[in-house]
Order: sequence, then structure tokens, then C-alpha cells
Amino acid sequence: MNRLARERSPYLLQHAHNPVDWFAWGDEAFTKAASEDKPIFLSVGYSTCHWCHVMEHESFENDAVAAVLNEHYVSIKVDREERPDVDRVYMSFVQATTGSGGWPMSVWLTPELKPFYGGTYFPPSSRWGRPGFVDILQEIARVWHVDRDKVLTSAQAMTTQLKQVEQTAAAATVPGTDALARTVAQFWEAFDWRNSGFGDAPKFPRPCELLFLLREYARTGAVDARDMALRTLRAMSLGGMRDHIGGGFHRYSVDAQWRVPHFEKMLYDQAQLTLAYIEAAQASGDRFYLDVAEDTLQYVMRQMTGEGGGFYSAEDADSVPPENADDPAAHKSEGAFYLWRSEEVDALLGADADIVKARFGIELHGNAPQDPQQEFTGKNLLYVAQSVDDLAQKSQRTAEDIAALLERARLRMFQARLDRPRPYLDDKVLTSWNGLMIAAFARMARVLPGLMENGQAAAVPYLRAAQGAAGFIRARLWRADSKTLLRRFRDGHAEIDAYAEDHAYLIFGLLELFQADGDSAWLEWAVTLQRRQDELFWDEADGGWFSTTGRDKTVLLRMKEDYDGAEPTASSVSVLNLLMLSHLVDNPQWSERIERTLRLFGARLEQTGRAVPMMAAALSTAVAGVQQIVLVGDEADRQRLARVIARRYVPFAMTIDVREEHRDRLAVMMPFMAAMRSSRGAAAYVCRNFTCQALVSAPEILEGLLA
Repeated sequence: MNRLARERSPYLLQHAHNPVDWFAWGDEAFTKAASEDKPIFLSVGYSTCHWCHVMEHESFENDAVAAVLNEHYVSIKVDREERPDVDRVYMSFVQATTGSGGWPMSVWLTPELKPFYGGTYFPPSSRWGRPGFVDILQEIARVWHVDRDKVLTSAQAMTTQLKQVEQTAAAATVPGTDALARTVAQFWEAFDWRNSGFGDAPKFPRPCELLFLLREYARTGAVDARDMALRTLRAMSLGGMRDHIGGGFHRYSVDAQWRVPHFEKMLYDQAQLTLAYIEAAQASGDRFYLDVAEDTLQYVMRQMTGEGGGFYSAEDADSVPPENADDPAAHKSEGAFYLWRSEEVDALLGADADIVKARFGIELHGNAPQDPQQEFTGKNLLYVAQSVDDLAQKSQRTAEDIAALLERARLRMFQARLDRPRPYLDDKVLTSWNGLMIAAFARMARVLPGLMENGQAAAVPYLRAAQGAAGFIRARLWRADSKTLLRRFRDGHAEIDAYAEDHAYLIFGLLELFQADGDSAWLEWAVTLQRRQDELFWDEADGGWFSTTGRDKTVLLRMKEDYDGAEPTASSVSVLNLLMLSHLVDNPQWSERIERTLRLFGARLEQTGRAVPMMAAALSTAVAGVQQIVLVGDEADRQRLARVIARRYVPFAMTIDVREEHRDRLAVMMPFMAAMRSSRGAAAYVCRNFTCQALVSAPEILEGLLA
């Protein structure tokens, strides 16, 4: 075992048995590189990364490759999920020098941590048009010794260039509605009208794109914006990217048709997609989207929730194929847990098998249209190939009969799948991703009563899940005495000071939870966290929030993200948070920070809004204006009014459900609420900018106001 055995990161622990003399990121490695005058080889990945596993097996487990690394380099392994600050710096370098990025990321640094060469996955020997890893290692070692000045000059130049890229000039004014219209048009031009989604293969779910389009529909009534979002969400849920047996979504689709997934499951995808499906259900009135959201949350409760209530990070793409389950030396392959052979379905389902195979596109010899590593041969990726109505017509049975048959079959397939070797579970709890997941569970708890019968009772488990995770973060990752938030909990230990995204995402989740259960403690904590985030990360000179505090001098750049990718930027989410908080708690600084951040992102929003859809959603919210909807009075009657709000798609509203046990504490933060009462039953105040319309007690009148 190497020194990574001392770490708690699941990704680093996976490499603890490598013959490579790995170091974790820290002074021990940096001192060795300087004293021995060796370059650093930096390898960055995460525990459920398929190609990280491939490179480990091919290169880092290879004694000959390890010998080259150990002789010529100081090798450092970094978990990008624990140290996004390190990852972002060197990913910026790799993207700038190669035009693309991804994981595993391989970067060569000087002992002063300045990058001079990089890439992603390298095969052990040259193939697929990629140079071999050993060849690169030997050539870089040669150049380091014979042409050092050239290497150092290049490293210094690249570091200077990266620092200059971080300097962005703010616009003179906040962009207006024209910028939002141009962003919608950019999505329209990129929309795949045959398969849905944007662009060609591979297709990544970027839920903030869909949330922006749905908000623009809510703000302007633009049906085209709504329909792009709805069609994309439907295509994703019917394709192979969704786990049709166990629920939840895989990371992305390899092909343009949403058929072939990359099989890892990430918590942040489950959270953001759930939010998008809930909003789609509200915007469309179609129960289909709500069912997908519920199915996803059921998966998270079942497979990704720890005993203390915190949510785990991810499930791997790879596992041992069922046919090799008893072989201790068997290698894992991608998707093995999720794939089915036709004869396996026949044996399991008997007379029902033909309809199930027709439903999910299962073919005798397998159905995978792409199989770059030959791991899917003879097996089937499940996707919805035929609708229930089509199956009913062809089999001359009722749609109800077919739906019941499919539900029975799904349960039997789920139970049979439990006997297979399960993919590795990354059981670390990350504050940022938990914040997103808290938001998703809380939103479902708030919306469900308005969208389905008996929704009040059905919402209870979702609310408890959100409360449980928030309580876990508060108990394990929050130090109230020093107002310090930590990023990661695992194996009984909370470590790593939180980044801006941890604060922003958690505040987002707490605001959703406050709207779901009315507990003033969540709002109080959100306000405390926002003030702490501003203190640590706000850029007083140019606006926006840095990702880091800048205190760790081993991180070359103090970066401020400007791209809403699989996870939105801290600045985008923070503007949305402040738009809501500033309509609850009077703080002039917050309004100023909203404006300054929107101006900082002004050029992006005006020219390439597609790159920052969550910031565009924040701008849409700012333009529309935030409503405050305050519910007071009898609890049963309040629920009737809350159901009206839940039915409506009102993404620019903040709902405050005033419960008597929290009234006094809420009034301290929001003095305008002190006089809000109802003499009989329950009532709603619909307000904008702290100015309220007449008290409303009839659900139908509230419906009209919200419309």
C-alpha cells in the first residue's frame, strides 16, 4: 500500500494499492519535488469515473509504468470532488492548450506548481490517435533535463495567460429583455428537432438550460421556450439515460438519440433533473413529468441516503458482470449492472416477456447501437421503444392491463437485479450537492399536494428527507461558533473548508426547505450562511463571488467561474438566492450585489447567454420581479391555499407559510409580517416589493391573482 491509504477520499483510496508512489496534494509532495528537482505528475479524477478506472488498470497498476513515474516524477493524485479549486485551475490550462477537457486529467507541473503540459486519458501505448502514456513520460523527463529553460518559460507564460483570462470587465448596465430573447434564440438554433436536446452527440443533461427556458415561458408566455424544455425532458426520460428499472438518471448519453448512456449516477444530476421535471409538470399540467421526478427521488431515498440523513455522492458506471459474479479475479465492465440478455428476460418473466421486450426495445442479439469497448455485445440497453397505448393495441388488451403488467415486470426485474454485483457507491457526503438535493426534496414536498390527490400525505417522506439532510449538514458540517461550513463528511470525519458553491447551493436548499415547512430556523441559517459567503468570497473590486477564499497559496489562481455546466456557478445560484432573500430581509448590500454580478456577467448574457443559462434564469427573475406570497391563519385552510400555489407555475414567487410557533421569530427578520393575520380561517397576501394586495381567502380568487 502507498501513502494514499492514509486518506479518506474514496477516489484516493482506490489508488492506495498502486505501485505508483502517490502523494496527496500537499507540502510533502511539493517539498520532495523541489528538493529532488523533479517535475510533478498530477492526476485528477473521481471515484465513479469510468475512464479513470481504465487508466488506473492500464497504467497505474502496471509495474513498468509505475517505475517510470517513480524514477522521474513526484506523482500527486487529487479527487476533483473534494478539491474543485485545484481541479479548476489545471482544467482551465488543459482546455486552453488542447481545446477540450475531462477526467482523468493528466497535467505536468514544475515544482512551483505551474503547468507546462497536459491532457486527459492517455492509453499506455500509442493507439486511437492518442500518444502513449509511457512515451509521453519519457519524453517529458528528457526535455526537463536537456531543455529546462524552455519548459520553465512555457510554464510561466501559461500561468500568466490564465491569470489574464480571469480578468473580466463589467458591463455599464444590467442586460435587459433583449439579452434574454437572444439567449432563447440561441437555444432554438441549437435544438435537435429530431431527437430533442441541444447539439449533437454526446448529449449531456444541463438542467439549468431547461430551468431558464421554463422561466422565460413563465415570464413571457413563449411556448417555444417551454416546448424545447418539455421535449428534451421527455426524450431523456424515455431513452437509455434513465434507469427504467431502479429509477434515477445516468450521467450523459453517448449518442444523439439518448439511447446509449454513460452509466455512472451523480447526486447533482438527480437533484437538478428532479427540479426540472417538477417545474415541467407545473408548466405543462402533464403528470408524466411529476412521475419521473418522484421515481428519481425514490431512487435517491433508497440507494443514495445514509443512516444519518445525508445524501451520498455517486454510483459507479462499472461493476462485475453477473455471469462472472463468482470469479474473484473478474474485471468490472461499464453498465454490467443495468444490461439484460433477451433469454434472461424470457426466463424471468415467462408469458409477460414479449410485451416487456417490446416496451424496452430488447432484441435477441442485443440492441446497443454503439459499443466502443465491446462491453455490450449480446446485451440490451433499456429504453422506451413503444408506448403503452401501442402495446395495448397490438396485443388487443386495455392500456390499464398493459400498465399493470409492466409495473409487475419492473418489480420482478428490480428484485432479480439485486442479486447482481452492485456498482461501487461513493459514500462521501458533499455539502454542495446535498444542498441541491435538499432543494429537490423540499420542492417536491411543497408542490405534490397541488398536483395529485392525497398529495399531502404523499409529500411527507420527501419533506422528511429534506429535513433529515439539512439536519445532518447542520450537525456534522457546520461549526456555529466560528460560522465555518465544511465541504465533505466521510467515515465519521468532516473536513475541507467549504467553497463558495457549498454555501450557495446549501442556501438554495434551505430557502426551498423554509418554503416547504415554514420553520424559521432554516431561513435564519440561510441568512447567516449568505453573510458568511459574502465575507469569504465576494469580490468587492469587480463583483461576483470567487470560488475560493484565496488563503491556500498552493492554488495558483483565485478563480471566478463564468460557465454554468453540469453544476451552475456559485455566482448564478447566489444571485437567485439574493433575489429571494432580499425580498424577505431588508439588506441594501444584497440588491447592490445582485446588480453588480449581473453587470459582471453582462457581456456573457448579451452575447453567449447559452453559456450561462442559470445566470440568465437569474436575470429573468430580476426582470420579472419577485412576488412574496404570505399564508396566514388556520392550518387546514392554509393547505387549501397552498395547493392553489402548488398547481400554478410561479417560479418568481417566494412562499411564506406562517405557522404560529414561528411567527415571532419570523417577524424579527421580516417586520412587515407582524400585522399579517387573518381573523377567520386562512388568507393569503400576494405582495411585490413589500407592497401587498388585498387579503385573499378564497382559493379561486388566489388562482386568478397568480394567473
